[in-house]
Amino acid sequence: MNWDDIGEALWGGLPYYGEILGLVGNSLWAGAILGLVGGLIGIFVMQRDMAFAVHGISELSFAGAAAALLIGADVVTGSIIGSVVAAAIIGLLGSKARDRNSIIGVLMPFGLGLGILFLSLYNGRSATRFSLLTGQIVSVDQGQVVWLSAIGLVVLAGLVLIWRPLRFDSLDPQSAAARGVPTTAVSLVFMLLLGLIVAVSVHIIGALLVMALVVTPAAAAMRVATGPILVPMLAAGFGVVSAVGGILLAVAGTLPVSPYITTVSFLIYLVCRIIGRPAERRARIKGNSREIVGAAA
Repeated sequence: MNWDDIGEALWGGLPYYGEILGLVGNSLWAGAILGLVGGLIGIFVMQRDMAFAVHGISELSFAGAAAALLIGADVVTGSIIGSVVAAAIIGLLGSKARDRNSIIGVLMPFGLGLGILFLSLYNGRSATRFSLLTGQIVSVDQGQVVWLSAIGLVVLAGLVLIWRPLRFDSLDPQSAAARGVPTTAVSLVFMLLLGLIVAVSVHIIGALLVMALVVTPAAAAMRVATGPILVPMLAAGFGVVSAVGGILLAVAGTLPVSPYITTVSFLIYLVCRIIGRPAERRARIKGNSREIVGAAA
C-alpha cells in the first residue's frame, strides 16, 4: 500500500465520520457542560481532600441507575436519587475527615453490591448493563440532553452562589467557622451539588471512571496555575477538552467512550505535572531556604 492508498482510506472515511458525528450531537453538548461544571466543582473536591467521596457517590449512583433499569424507570433519575442519597449521608455524618472516609468505605461496597445485584436480575440487553459502568454515546436523546444540561446549569448556579464561603471553608475551615460562615450548611449544599454532577457524569462516562471528569481536570490545573481565577478557568477548560475530545475520538473507534475520556484527561494531567515540576521544585527550594534562615535567626 502506497501513500496515495493510505490518504484515500483516511479521507474516504471522513463522510462516514460526519454521519456518525451527527448521531452524537446531544452527547457532545452534554459532555461539554459536564466537563465545564465537573472541572469547576473538582477544584473544591481537591481543596477539601474529597476525591474518595466522588468514587463513593458514584457507587450509589450506579446502584440507583441499575435499580431504575431493572424496574423500567428512567436511568438518569435513578442515578440522581442514588447520588443525592449518598451525598446527603456523607455531608451530614462525615463532618470530620476520618468519619467521612469511614462512611465512604462502608457505602462503596454496599452501593456496588446493590448495583451488581440489580444488573444480575435485569434480563435486557447486556450492552445496556455494561454501559452503566463504562458510559454510552448515542443513547443520549434530545429530552435527556435537556435534563442533563439543566442539572449542569443548576450545579453551576449553586456553585456561583456559595463560591466565596465555600472557598473560605475549603482553604481554612477553622477561620471560616470563627468568622460566622455556616460551614455545615455550606458543606451539605456542596455535597448535594457534587452528587448531582456525579449522577449525570455516570450517564456519560460510567460509574467506575467518573473521577476523570470531576477530579483529574482540577488536579491538572492546580499543577500549573495558582489564583482564584486562573485555576477555575483551566480546570473547566481541561474538563471540556477531556469530555468532548474523548467523545470525538470514540466516534471514530469501536471502544466505549470512557477509555477515550479517561486517556485524554490523564494525558492532560501528565503534561501539567511535567510542566509544573520545575515550579514545584523552585517553591520547595525557596521554602527550605526560608526555614534555614529562620533557624539561623
